[in-house]
Amino acid sequence: MAKLSLFERRRRRVRTAIRSRAGDRPRLTVHRTGQHIYAQIIDDAQGRTLASASSLGSEGSGANVDAAVKVGKDIAAAAKKAGVTAVVFDRGGFLFHGRVKALADAAREGGLEF
Repeated sequence: MAKLSLFERRRRRVRTAIRSRAGDRPRLTVHRTGQHIYAQIIDDAQGRTLASASSLGSEGSGANVDAAVKVGKDIAAAAKKAGVTAVVFDRGGFLFHGRVKALADAAREGGLEF
């Protein structure tokens, strides 16, 4: 077996912990790149994406905290529209600071519980 990167080890550890405490709640997963940030609400039981938002269509840079806040608000609004109020936050292998934290805080302000 090939040696896993630190990012991949963190990602697997986070996913395992989420599976043990998620119950029947969908998962709010975050992915960030150097240029954009993406968020999806996924129902693992059915294998479906319930809602999604990203900084792709926004004006200006999608690689800053302001864009992450906008995506957090957008994903909360899309979740309400889909009838989702409580989720489990999946940060993947990303550390919980900066853009990831800004997205999470904005989603909480938008009405998502996690």
